[in-house]
Amino acid sequence: MEILFFHYPPCSTCQKAAKWLKGNHIEVTARHIVENPPSPQELSEWITRSGLPLQKFFNTSGQRYRELNMKERMATASPKELIELLASDGMLIKRPLVVTDNKVLVGFNPETWEKALCTKP
Repeated sequence: MEILFFHYPPCSTCQKAAKWLKGNHIEVTARHIVENPPSPQELSEWITRSGLPLQKFFNTSGQRYRELNMKERMATASPKELIELLASDGMLIKRPLVVTDNKVLVGFNPETWEKALCTKP
């Protein structure tokens, strides 16, 4: 099972997540979320698969979110427009983002990650 790990290396939460993955011997394919952000097609598929609302994929505490006045835009923009905006700027995406064959994890929560990624004997 391939595990994609979208991260922004300077982000302390991403660093904690990477350390957690390494400590749990979980191999991932890492992608720099700013240099190589997910495509609109990938995001559409993952948002659907995650069962989470589209808004959960936005980094609401980020500077870009505030600069682009995303709180206001969320109310009027179509889902397609929002997904295209996410794909155009990796800093808007909540990170880290982990994608497996059947799971999509947004943000780092060790308990959630353990349930989703650690196989029990």
